[in-house]
Amino acid sequence: MFNRKYFPIQVILYSNLFMLSFISCKTDKVITPKSQTKEPIEFWLTDASNDIKFTKQSGKVNLGYIDNSEYENIDINLNGTYQTMDGFGFALTGGSAYHIHNLPSNKKQRLLNELFDTTSTNIGLSHLRVSIGASDLDHSVFSYNDLGPDETDLELLNFSIEKDKEYLIPVIKNILEIAPSIKIMASPWSPPAWMKSNNSSIGGRLKSEYYDVYADYLIKYILSMKDEGIQIYSITVQNEPLHPHNNPSMLMLAEEQANFIKNHLGPKFEANNINTKIIIYDHNADRTDYPISILNDEIARQYIDGSAFHLYGGNISDLSLVHSAHPDKHIYFTEQWISSDGNFLDDLIWHTRNLLIGATRNWSKTIIEWNLASDENQDPHTEGGCEKCLGAITVSNNDYHKNTGFFIIAHISKHVRPGSERVYSSSSPDLPNAAFLTVQNEIVCIVLNEKNYKVKFNLVSNDRSINAELPSKSVGTFIWDYSQTLD
Repeated sequence: MFNRKYFPIQVILYSNLFMLSFISCKTDKVITPKSQTKEPIEFWLTDASNDIKFTKQSGKVNLGYIDNSEYENIDINLNGTYQTMDGFGFALTGGSAYHIHNLPSNKKQRLLNELFDTTSTNIGLSHLRVSIGASDLDHSVFSYNDLGPDETDLELLNFSIEKDKEYLIPVIKNILEIAPSIKIMASPWSPPAWMKSNNSSIGGRLKSEYYDVYADYLIKYILSMKDEGIQIYSITVQNEPLHPHNNPSMLMLAEEQANFIKNHLGPKFEANNINTKIIIYDHNADRTDYPISILNDEIARQYIDGSAFHLYGGNISDLSLVHSAHPDKHIYFTEQWISSDGNFLDDLIWHTRNLLIGATRNWSKTIIEWNLASDENQDPHTEGGCEKCLGAITVSNNDYHKNTGFFIIAHISKHVRPGSERVYSSSSPDLPNAAFLTVQNEIVCIVLNEKNYKVKFNLVSNDRSINAELPSKSVGTFIWDYSQTLD
């Protein structure tokens, strides 16, 4: 993590000149429903001041346009389409898997249903991020090819994912029984220490003479997981390549990553018919020069699907700089932590503004938060790893409870299913929002009210309109079936 210190990031979401969806506009059109025939509408609310956490509301949203100066318009245009969403979820760290695996079987099944099922009040997570080897939220550091001092294994004869078979792989298999189409992204925190310049799990650089071997190592990982019935949808080349101080970690400069992809990893993926997507960077939004420089390399870019981002530095709108430079390559948001020192309301508002709304309005196909589960002490973690990373779930005394991250992601994961498209929606500082059209022809609009007072607004899309209001400091997800017509 980026020093794992929580700090406010001033993010301006609406100054991006590259995106039509950042233009605030207010319609003069008055829309009245042709009749008061009820149209299916859902409204899910999180209102911390009233202890309402992602709860379906009844009778609080109405059909029709209210022509009143108290009501601001959010105009939705289904003809203005942007990226297709891949999904939303959390990092399933080794520590997360350990806690979930060790729950009593009935509690474990209930938790996994709440997380990955889509029915009832379950939130339907659709994307996971796992570590290739250990992350800093494992009990200890390990790779799949750990050797003694001065040993090497160029043929990778000692390669083994046995460590993942203790907790991670069984939990993934449990998840696949509920959500067989879930997408899994895998990220390495460090290669085996013997491949690195400092022979350490912390920092150092990948030795150039081991570029080919390390590419083989990543391929062995993908194929070994496939043998377990687990499809790795994508990999990022290196977690936080400009932060070589975590445990584990590695420094990998942009020119090194470009060289590794274009001369080793990419060609080997191609030769071995590996369809797993290659995603670059996987670090903060303040260094867009890193992914742009790699994508400027015509040989490297042919192997690359897109770029991944965290937001421990920079502004969320910076993601659009990369999209504008290379609009044929995808954008992914892959990590943001919540501190155990934080508070529910502030974290809810920050993450909704910057991630649910900000990341998606800046072309991201995913939102993956850090991390899924920990215990009441935010354990386990490696020596030097994150000590205050609050899991979306706290597991303690053979039971669990849900934390802020669960409810944040719920607002987008349950109804914005993979394959949904982000569509144009007007916005202003008073009503940050993001809108989507699902494959079931539902419109989903997430709206944030950061004000200290209730806000009223119309959601307007072509010939139909909804009027609603949000309490102060709250988040609402509005869903309605666009395929049904009004008589």
